[in-house]
Amino acid sequence: MKTIGLTGSIGMGKSTVAQMFVDEGIAVFDSDAAVRALQGPGGRLIPAIEQDFPGTTGPNGVDRADLGARVFGDPVALKQLEMIVHPAVGEERAAFLARHADDAMVVFDVPLLFETGGERNVDFTVVVSADAATQAERVLARPGMTKERLGEIFARQMPDAEKRARADFIVPTDCPMDQTRAAVRHVIACVSASQDR
Repeated sequence: MKTIGLTGSIGMGKSTVAQMFVDEGIAVFDSDAAVRALQGPGGRLIPAIEQDFPGTTGPNGVDRADLGARVFGDPVALKQLEMIVHPAVGEERAAFLARHADDAMVVFDVPLLFETGGERNVDFTVVVSADAATQAERVLARPGMTKERLGEIFARQMPDAEKRARADFIVPTDCPMDQTRAAVRHVIACVSASQDR
């Protein structure tokens, strides 16, 4: 099995590209979706999060906005939360790999792949990218997003140019959709060819 790490900064179109891999028959592990399930209604992390961050959970699971406000800008609180979440996501990832053990390749959708050193755990890296103007337009159209908040997010993420420089493949999204899909198919073809060597 070959593993592909899919990443990209906020607003680059990573979710769209992840779906394109799914459309091509490649299983995708979405770490953000795993976190949402773990923190959603009945999620197994709710008791631990409530214990460490009282009042941030309820019948609908974790109040992400409230929890985010508690840890944003507080490195100690953020580390505390990561110590709860990261091991559980690792378990979900292991279960995903077990389910897809016979697949030729799988994709791991990881927003902070390079920032966390996750590229060491995959065979290939794919960066989803768009020009800065397209990115800003997409992100600022999101509900509740401000230029200040976007600046804070950018400060936590590696610059797009650096991600592109480190990537094995770049998938552009500031172009017609068929060009993006062609880039995804190119990645799959290259990874498939690498298995035959």
